[in-house]
Amino acid sequence: MRRKLAAGNWKMNGTRAALDELAAMGAAAEGAAEILVCPPATLIAAAAQTAKGIAIGGQDCHPAASGAHTGDLSAPMLADAGASYVILGHSERRADHGEDDQLIREKTRAAWDANLTAVVCVGETLDQREANNTLDIIGGQLAASIPDGATAHRLVVAYEPVWAIGTGKVPTMEQIGEVHGFIRARLERRFGAGVGRSTRLLYGGSVKPGNAAEIFAVPNVDGALVGGASLKAADFLPIIEALNAAPMEA
Repeated sequence: MRRKLAAGNWKMNGTRAALDELAAMGAAAEGAAEILVCPPATLIAAAAQTAKGIAIGGQDCHPAASGAHTGDLSAPMLADAGASYVILGHSERRADHGEDDQLIREKTRAAWDANLTAVVCVGETLDQREANNTLDIIGGQLAASIPDGATAHRLVVAYEPVWAIGTGKVPTMEQIGEVHGFIRARLERRFGAGVGRSTRLLYGGSVKPGNAAEIFAVPNVDGALVGGASLKAADFLPIIEALNAAPMEA
């Protein structure tokens, strides 16, 4: 049985005052879904100390465990600060920092070596969607971004169509279902039925309280990677509640 996961990506938002929101979010921690919040790196240690019933994650890591890499953070550093997850390959990192699949693969391996669960993001641009290349793009990203040896304990895959992130646009439920079913099948084929069926698949891209229940009713959607709507408990809690109300999938 795959446990649902509500993951919040705070991106470059939040100071110590924002940690008060975690206390309110923790009120939902008794539900069926796991709650994960990935604040900026400056807040990870404080969040890990104050959050009750909420997993804390990083938003990126360097592939090396240490070294002369000014401004970067390694996976062991994130783990030492209290993180148990790390987001890798987000489209904003791919676009703004030129990250390719090979680099994301190396970062994922580094995360696993530090006993972090990697949330590996995949997704197509609007041009790729309109050219009917979505599944080819997703298939290539899955193959090249995820190292061998994946397990359901240390891998989560997040499908985030680039054109839907922060735009208010959301794919149809049929489009979401098609991609999530495709990802599930690819994971089963590569890593075996056990790992493929147990790995959690998240949808991300303009998830809000108003559309969450409909998205969570789509087969193979095990939760969401939420951006702006995860910054405030008042916005994130209804999404968590919708996920708690969604049926569990074997």
